[in-house]
Amino acid sequence: MSARLSARDLVAVAGAGLRTRRLRAALSALGIAIGIAAMVAVLGISSSSRADLLAQLDSLGTNLLRVTPGETFFGADAKLPTEAPSMLRRIGPVEWVAATGGTDASVRRTDLIPEAETGGISVLAADPELLGTLRGELAAGRFLNRATARYQVVVLGAKAAERLGVTATGRQVWLGGRWFTVVGILRPVALASEIDRAALVGFPAAEALLGSDGSPGTVYVRADPDQVEAVRSVLPATANPANPNEVRVSRPSDALAARAAANSAFTSLLLGLGAVALLVGGVGIANVMVISVLERRSEIGLRRALGATRGHVGLQFLAESLLLALAGGLAGVALGAAVTAVYATGRGWSLVVPAPAMAGGILAALAVGAVAGLYPALRAARLTPTDALRTV
Repeated sequence: MSARLSARDLVAVAGAGLRTRRLRAALSALGIAIGIAAMVAVLGISSSSRADLLAQLDSLGTNLLRVTPGETFFGADAKLPTEAPSMLRRIGPVEWVAATGGTDASVRRTDLIPEAETGGISVLAADPELLGTLRGELAAGRFLNRATARYQVVVLGAKAAERLGVTATGRQVWLGGRWFTVVGILRPVALASEIDRAALVGFPAAEALLGSDGSPGTVYVRADPDQVEAVRSVLPATANPANPNEVRVSRPSDALAARAAANSAFTSLLLGLGAVALLVGGVGIANVMVISVLERRSEIGLRRALGATRGHVGLQFLAESLLLALAGGLAGVALGAAVTAVYATGRGWSLVVPAPAMAGGILAALAVGAVAGLYPALRAARLTPTDALRTV
């Protein structure tokens, strides 16, 4: 009667073989765990980042358009007409319009700081509707309005306030050779990062005190979400009817979408590195199993002499390889999820660890274990009782 080996017995025998070499087994499983952890963490962090970007897009909207001057036919810098914002407001599906205009002024913390040390802060004239158009938020104070836009008051972008060392309203900064009072500080504006590095004054004050000609440098247009492309197509001709070819139109939300696409490309690269780590772990398991076959020749010979078939011996070593890989896979998934949780929490993102990534990690570990254990299992199965028990 032929010998039989149940699945329960197979797992018990394989487990016993691993327990006799615990340190070696743990190090082999660690190689698999590192590879799986890297892959799960990369997918989890990428998914969390992408979810955060999509949440930003949902909250900020994809219906913001930016109108800027391009170049003339001869390559010179073009200018938008002063009437461009009012003309754009006449487009039916347009909901919000606000403009900013450049100035030659600089802003510094005090008049004792050299004029060349601007800290990269630009001084812009701004419409009172700018905050609503960009869906920005104030960290402190209030934004410009029709009354304060005429006076020596300024609203600082988030980075501008940081570089000037201004943390509260009521302070004064040296702007354009005059003292301006800070009445507001903005939170970072995701769809208009140029505002973060700017000091904003009203158009009337910029024209009266800073030499601005009142022409807009950028016009932000918030359109009906269902009519964005239709509005986009008529913006150049509306903003500058005489020279529509000198007008550029862009959608700031495209930058966030591009970041999401870049994240996906970067994820593919990191997944490749994780796969290399997993391959190294598989080579480690194969090495351990080959050495195990050589060290356990007497055990193999004894089992064969007692009635174990070649299939039984091969399955035993294959099962040991799979158990090693499974242990490494489970540990890797747990470690990868933990790394994702720590990183996402630190960045203020919502935690997203895709279930397919975790399941795929376990399956990938088992696949590597099966491939790594196949040759050692076949080598053990080919040993005859006499060869295995022969002393060298």
